[in-house]
Amino acid sequence: MYEIWLAMNIAYEIAQGLWPALWPLALVWVVVMVINRKKLAQVRGSVLAAVAVLVSLVAVLALPSLGASSLADMGYWVDWASLLGQAAALGVAAALLLWPVLAMRQG
Repeated sequence: MYEIWLAMNIAYEIAQGLWPALWPLALVWVVVMVINRKKLAQVRGSVLAAVAVLVSLVAVLALPSLGASSLADMGYWVDWASLLGQAAALGVAAALLLWPVLAMRQG
């Protein structure tokens, strides 16, 4: 239980430093979503899911190396849970950010 609490605290501390960069990104995303609101429904859910899965798979392979580690060093279940959670979050974030771009490409 301590490891989960520690991981949550670390994620919170990292997020505090990222908020100034995330607010403008969120604002631009909302504006683009509003501009394309009629086209958003035309984007297939399977395309968004494919983007999320692809980004998540790449993230599973890339994230350990960002911490000078490798998949072979993942020996504890909390390590795997953290890695898979981070990869899933990156996949969902990528799909959400690319959704209006995909809608604009629908024509």
